[in-house]
Amino acid sequence: MDGVQLEIFFSYLKSMRLWSIHPKYLDSKGLLALWREALLAQCVLKGMTKGYRHHPQLQRFLAAPDPLESIHSYLQVVYRESLRRGYSFDPTKIARDPKKDSLFSREKAPIRLPVTTGQLRYERDHLLKKLKRRNPACYEALRHIPEWDPHPLFRSVSGPVESWEKITPKTLQRP
Repeated sequence: MDGVQLEIFFSYLKSMRLWSIHPKYLDSKGLLALWREALLAQCVLKGMTKGYRHHPQLQRFLAAPDPLESIHSYLQVVYRESLRRGYSFDPTKIARDPKKDSLFSREKAPIRLPVTTGQLRYERDHLLKKLKRRNPACYEALRHIPEWDPHPLFRSVSGPVESWEKITPKTLQRP
């Protein structure tokens, strides 16, 4: 991305959401936004921006042993979900280290970062509130599922909402 493209997308970073829940729960708007926001996060982690390096949603990636490998793994799952739905996201946008194995190699051990059960429940409720307004059919299909799977990059651990999550009284209301 050149500087102009990055500036156009910087406004999205303010409300960036790199979901911990599996992307299969997102509607089409949510999946497209996730793809765009995760690509922007990749730019931040690669040092292509001066701002947003300390955005709360990036903390778990920055804390990973290999932040870029983590965001690449995250993006791969989003890309695979897009294929499952028949979308045409461009996999070449997922940057990779040419010294490492193929980007989509399944032979390397998967990276698994911890995410708390409280965070997964918070994100479930947050997404359900969004879906209730913008996609009632999707909301109805998902609202009865009590426990949602995490994104495959994450492994669920017991605990409250993550400390990096920006919580407001409005976001705490149940859908």
